[in-house]
Amino acid sequence: MTTTTGTGTRENPWRLKTASGTSEYEMYRDEAADPPLLVCQVGTTKLTYHLRCIEDLHAMLVAHGDWMPLGSADEQKPAADGTVEAWARSADNPVGGWYGLRKGYRGRFGMYVPPLMEELGLAEVTHDPRNNSMRARPGA
Repeated sequence: MTTTTGTGTRENPWRLKTASGTSEYEMYRDEAADPPLLVCQVGTTKLTYHLRCIEDLHAMLVAHGDWMPLGSADEQKPAADGTVEAWARSADNPVGGWYGLRKGYRGRFGMYVPPLMEELGLAEVTHDPRNNSMRARPGA
């Protein structure tokens, strides 16, 4: 299960755990950036995603209507077909490609964004040691 103590600002970020519960990280919104960003801080590594990924992922999951594997992968590795990670890189998604914005660190969307979606009440995420999935939260 994700854990949070923040409000999603740079000064008070969400403190989360990966779906497997093995790693902790922080996320916050940077709405002043162009484009607006969702910033993910994992130790000393900073990843950035389009902030709109939250609404876009939720809409895709609602349309999908069932559980979808997370399929997290580094940018340099291919994402498995039919996963959240593959969708976040697809030319068919609403941004027409990568939601990740920092070259060399555009991957791992399927690892870091789903726990935030769960924390925000928009999705359910499984919490197994490996091969986790997510779906839109019913009624969200």
